[in-house]
Order: sequence, then C-alpha cells, then structure tokens
Amino acid sequence: MSRKLLYLTIYAALLGGTAMADMPRVAVDIAPVHSLVARVMDGVGTPDLVIPSGESPHGFNMRPSSAQALQDADVVFWIGYDLTPQLEDAIETLAEDASVTELLEADGITLLDFREGVLFEAHDDDDHDDHGHDEAKAEGHDDHAHDDHGHDDHGHEEVKAEDHDDHGHADHAHDDHGDEDHAGHDDHDDHGHDDYAGHDHGDHDPHAWLSPQNASAWLNVIAAELSAVDPDNAGAYFANASAARTEMEALSAEINATLDPVRGGSFIVFHDAYQYFEADFDFPASGAISIGDASDPSPARIAEIQDRIRDEGVDCVLAEPQFNAGLIATVLEGTEASTSVIDPLGAALEPGAALYPQLIRDMANALVECL
Repeated sequence: MSRKLLYLTIYAALLGGTAMADMPRVAVDIAPVHSLVARVMDGVGTPDLVIPSGESPHGFNMRPSSAQALQDADVVFWIGYDLTPQLEDAIETLAEDASVTELLEADGITLLDFREGVLFEAHDDDDHDDHGHDEAKAEGHDDHAHDDHGHDDHGHEEVKAEDHDDHGHADHAHDDHGDEDHAGHDDHDDHGHDDYAGHDHGDHDPHAWLSPQNASAWLNVIAAELSAVDPDNAGAYFANASAARTEMEALSAEINATLDPVRGGSFIVFHDAYQYFEADFDFPASGAISIGDASDPSPARIAEIQDRIRDEGVDCVLAEPQFNAGLIATVLEGTEASTSVIDPLGAALEPGAALYPQLIRDMANALVECL
C-alpha cells in the first residue's frame, strides 16, 4: 500500500469515527423496549440498556453502568413511573439535558386498567384507554395512525378513551418531567414503594409492551424522537420503523396461528402482567396467583385459585423464572393442571433488535406447550 493510500485510509477511518461519535447516545430502561429502539436504530447506532436482562424492573437498584448510560444519554426511552418509579429521580438528575420519552404517555397506544381480584371476568371496554384518542377497543385496536409522519394505520378498531385527552406530546420534547405533567409525582411517596405488589403506582397496568399493537405504535414514536435529535438520520429511522411495523403485523398473524389449536383452553398466570397479550390475541387468562409483581399470595388466595382450577377444569398454570417455583407446586396440589414457564421480559434472550419478536413467540409457545 502506498503512503498516500495509507494516509487516505487512516483519514477515512478517523472521519468514520467522528461520524459515529456524533451519533446520539440513547438509553432505554427494559430489554423489550430496548429491542424496539435497536430495531429503529439499525445501521445508525446502538442504544444502551439501563436495566440488565434478567433483573426485575420493580426491584432494580441503580448500578454505575446504568447511571453512566443515563448520564451520557441524549435520548431516553422508558415505560414510565408506573413500572419503575425508582428511575424517575435518576432520569431527572442524570439525564437532565436529554430528550426523555415516557412511553405510557405516548399517543396511539391502548392502556388497560388494573384488574381486581383473584379471578378475572370478561374485559370491560370501559377499562381501556386509548392515547391516540381514536377511541379503539383493545381486542381489535383499529386506527392508531400517526398522521403527523405520514404512516399508515395499524389496523386497530375504535375504543372509548376516558380522561386522557391531555396526553398529547406535540413537540417531541419530553424532557420536562419535573413540570406540570409530573407534578403529581411529588405525591407518589403515598403509594408506598414496597406496596408495588398491589399495583398502586398509577391507574394503568404498565406492562403495555406485551401488546405488539402498542409496540407497533411505539416504533413511530421512537423514530420521531430520534429524528428530532438526529435529523440527518431521520430517513433511516422512519424506514426502519416502517419495516418493523410490517414485521410486527406478520408476527401477530404468526402468534394467532400458533394459538389457534389451543383456543378454548384455560390458564392461570403467576401475576397479572399479561392482559395486553391476552387482549391482542383474544386469549384471556382465568386468574392470577399474585395480584402484583412482588407480592406473596395469602393462603386464602391460593385456596381460591385451587378451587377455580378444580371447579372449572383449568388446564394450565404459568410460572415465571424470577418467582418462587414452590408456590406453583402448592397451587397445583390436588389438581390436574399442567405448568410451563413464561417470561415477560426475555431474561434469557440476547438484548438487541431480535429480542422483542422472540419474546412474544416464546410466550405463545409456552402457553401452547402448557395447554
């Protein structure tokens, strides 16, 4: 190689390094959302994961690497206070200059209220809240179009939105978490953080990522937020989001086909985190062993679940990798139900763009295996 060619090669490498350094630094709270962001950023950059795979977001304690990811971030995506209240102060302090998007507040998604009691009854349409204000039903989700960016609709039906007309985020600037929208968070200490087991950090179930239709809506939100910070790559972000939305439609069709042979089967979940998946695929659970993500069920609750399993011939009890397997064994005593493990966070999966679709597939396959 001639000296001139060597210098040109080094110069090109340095330019490439500078270009990479100019890419926005992006921090994301949990692995499923990190997967969606990674898909939108494909070919442009790689987001940082704040809460490592395998750790529950509910009991997460900030570590140095997580703090560094937030401090370096130009853009932050997180589910929101209802899932990880302990992250709010860290984001406001460490990522004070970043553009912050709380995904539960995004337009175009359907939120579900918490379910009450050990046994679930039929979903009430009034419990659904659509942030797209297109008023659509969670089972069908027909029209969450993001007209601002010229994207097609998601194929969602219309559902009644209740009190959330004030959630519009017109300007992609979500870095005002200390202002009006979050003024109520000053009162959050009243909720009792060890009482998260009772799901009382907010009005809505925060496990919204388990709806591929919500995930599809978030892809546009993610692309818009990244484009506002990095307009030079807006074309790539929106092209990736569009391709990912097509992939999400195919994924939903695949999951419906996977579940079709076992429709009519009944199942109990460990804790009530799956109603978004249930609503998207019209496959409701019969109840939950634990109402919350960190609570131990009382003997009376276990007895109530056992009665439901025996009296109604429940076929399946779904465990989770991070919870006490002994409780599942206790619940199954004296019943003929099967059990399988389901994981809402993809703890065993490699973080990245492929994690989200594999997470949804694994959940469907675990249900089929159990039934």
